[in-house]
Amino acid sequence: MFMGEYQHTIDTKGRLIVPAKFREELGDVFVITKGLDNCLFVYPYTEWKIFEDKLKTLPLTSGNARKFVRFFFAGAVECSVDKQGRILIPNNLRVYSGLEKDVILIGVSNRVEIWSKENWEAYNNDEDFDASVLAENMQDLGI
Repeated sequence: MFMGEYQHTIDTKGRLIVPAKFREELGDVFVITKGLDNCLFVYPYTEWKIFEDKLKTLPLTSGNARKFVRFFFAGAVECSVDKQGRILIPNNLRVYSGLEKDVILIGVSNRVEIWSKENWEAYNNDEDFDASVLAENMQDLGI
């Protein structure tokens, strides 16, 4: 399980150090793709396969389903960590998520999310966010 928040920087070549705790859980090969809320999702390969299988069940006849599947697969890349503990984030994913220098990596149960510091701060400072209201809405989902 991934949890915690870590601040790092991305270098000019697009390389980012992955925290050691995350590297252990991600394994040798993992997948990075566009995520929701303008961040990147990083899945261990086993979790990516589970997610992939769920996406495969979406109906091909649904335009929204096709868009959703394209969103995740078009930006997806297999990745591995180099000897210095870094990953190379492709330019298209850096542009999508606004990654320039300061980066936040957060653990979210079965995945890691990579955020630009600016996007993460904006997300956390959203004046419309109310945890109590969100918690009430989660009841509809069985939580």
